[in-house]
Amino acid sequence: MYFFLLNLTLLDLGSISTTVPKAMANSLWDTRTISYSECAIQVLFFFFFISAEFSLLIIMAYDRYIAICKPLHYGTVMDSKTCVNMAAAAWGSGFLYAVLHTANSFSLPLCQGNALDQFFCEIPQILKLSCSDAYLREVGLIVPSVCLAFGCFVFLVLSYMQIFRAVLRIPSQQGRHKAFSTCLPHLAVVSLFISTAFFAYLKPPSMSFSSLNLLLAVLYSVVPPAVNPLIYSMRNQELKDAVWKVMNGGFSEGINCLCSSC
Repeated sequence: MYFFLLNLTLLDLGSISTTVPKAMANSLWDTRTISYSECAIQVLFFFFFISAEFSLLIIMAYDRYIAICKPLHYGTVMDSKTCVNMAAAAWGSGFLYAVLHTANSFSLPLCQGNALDQFFCEIPQILKLSCSDAYLREVGLIVPSVCLAFGCFVFLVLSYMQIFRAVLRIPSQQGRHKAFSTCLPHLAVVSLFISTAFFAYLKPPSMSFSSLNLLLAVLYSVVPPAVNPLIYSMRNQELKDAVWKVMNGGFSEGINCLCSSC
């Protein structure tokens, strides 16, 4: 589990580093320009990190399924070599997928200008600038991608149905609590990732306006990578004790200030 968390952390760091630094630099220098090559590189790496993260989250669901539903076989099914191969497959498939989409998107002729309605380069915004007859080339890649993503989502749902069924059969309350504390952070991360991306890309056309597009883009590109470490860190008892101590310290300090003013 911690090996996969390390890979998830690296992917989160990579995805947020692809978009946020350039957006911050544009804000500080009061500019909104990005070169064509920089835009292509940004699309490549952002799509790479997002695709690899989705694949890794599916692998982590399988890892949790084996750990809870088949604990006696966990050591043989999820040995170190298998974990490394699965993580390498997630990184490799994400990179290959990103190269295909980036090369296909940036080979399209642009007929609608060069102004993107977003704070970073992303494929849907590039497609809005392309010619209508060339748009179908990218659709040919998007449709199989959506089908594959839907299949992974169904696998994810079925895995967690089996996991919760197995957890509810655990006789001791402590055992159920331990199993839930292992699964719920991953489920929260997956839900945040999928829900924000779903609303960003599959919202109705009538809801497509600049302020909402910007908000949704921030939600799926910035919020999940920033929140994921916090979600998984809350399983650490020492961290929870430290947060609780800081909160209690701030509350006590506020009470003392009020008493002093009285």
